[in-house]
Amino acid sequence: MRIFIRLMALIAALLVAPMAAQARVNISVDLSSQRMVVTSDGGASYSWPISSARAGYVTPRGTYHPTSLQTMHRSKKYHNSPMPHSIFFNGGYAIHGTYAVGALGRPASHGCIRISPAHASTLFSLVRAEGAVIQIVGSAPVRHYARAGHHGHAYARVAHHRPHAHGTALGYAPHHNERIQRIFNRIMPE
Repeated sequence: MRIFIRLMALIAALLVAPMAAQARVNISVDLSSQRMVVTSDGGASYSWPISSARAGYVTPRGTYHPTSLQTMHRSKKYHNSPMPHSIFFNGGYAIHGTYAVGALGRPASHGCIRISPAHASTLFSLVRAEGAVIQIVGSAPVRHYARAGHHGHAYARVAHHRPHAHGTALGYAPHHNERIQRIFNRIMPE
């Protein structure tokens, strides 16, 4: 009787193992809207603001699988900056937490996909348990320039559209001063 029970347990394990191995977290990143949608075969579903590559940098588009998971990575390229709950997917590119949460919802990184530390922790746990497929589509929002005319400047910057601006009714956000942005980038590099 014991042999029969062990044999049945082995058969059940062999049948269940392939199903567990196919469990996946689908991570869909839309650079145009600066949002990430996460769905899990386990039933979890999330939609989070992100920051992708700012002007002069690139976030790669395409379909990827995680290559490395690191609870706390420090960027050797960008001043030992902390990258909590990093999910690497294409060389040095990763989805990771950021402490610059005020920049979420608009391009601000050197190419990585940044999310809040709490969301990064949740995503990291899901990916570690189930594996993942990462799909990155769209193009980062572009700042538009309009002729200023009589204001004495050749061109004036027009604020770019930021849908769902941090849960407020504001669909548009004012442009940040370039000097302030450079100082911020020195203080809070990726």
